[in-house]
Amino acid sequence: MKVAALYRHPVKSMLGEEIARARIDEHGVEGDRRHALLDVTTGRIASAKQPRLWRKLLTLQAESVDGGVRITDPDGTELKDGDLGALLGRPVRLISERPPGSTLLRSVPEKVLADGIEAEVDYTVQEFGKAAAPGSFFDFAPLHLVTTASLAGTPVVRYRPNLVIDVDAEPFVENDWVGRELTVGPDLRLRVIAASPRCAVPTLAHGSLPADPEALRRPARLNRTEPLPGLGPMPCLGVYAQVVTPGVVEAGHRVELD
Repeated sequence: MKVAALYRHPVKSMLGEEIARARIDEHGVEGDRRHALLDVTTGRIASAKQPRLWRKLLTLQAESVDGGVRITDPDGTELKDGDLGALLGRPVRLISERPPGSTLLRSVPEKVLADGIEAEVDYTVQEFGKAAAPGSFFDFAPLHLVTTASLAGTPVVRYRPNLVIDVDAEPFVENDWVGRELTVGPDLRLRVIAASPRCAVPTLAHGSLPADPEALRRPARLNRTEPLPGLGPMPCLGVYAQVVTPGVVEAGHRVELD
């Protein structure tokens, strides 16, 4: 196995950037999910997991620059807080520190598929980053991995991973990695902790990619598994991981399963 590609997403729920090389430690890929938009009205973090309110985030590009972040619209125009608020229809502020007690609202994916992205649907409430460093904007863990086998030709941008692992195997082979460790490149060592349950985000338009409900329906048909005890079977694709030993990783580096 080898690293096919690396990605970071500087702002939560915005389009990210493919990178050739990255340092990865207990905080994840350097520069990944270090910023988010705060809904000034509600005090909640903006997330495309609520597509009725925030799906337009996925039309915006975020890139790391000089220790900060640059956000641009589809035409390449740089956007500030006021511009973002006008585009999104709600006052927002770019933040790099998560407010204490923040929670994440996740629209029930099956309801979004059935009722449409404009519908007000049921949602669940979860804590941020239970398996990540305190204060992060990660949904759960600091690293998300998918394999080329599981992608099966679906554009990788829909699933927002950090590492894409090139494997010659059956789809969803990474389910079997849970509880095991991976060595990536010369130094990085990861512990795979859970399968990644999929929300409505992969189905939404991403940049120039149109909406595609099949991005959720396929794992719902083929890979319903229980990501954590007590959650019950859910559509999953990819896995979450924590860092055991930090390291620098490049595209093409060898990946070994222990």
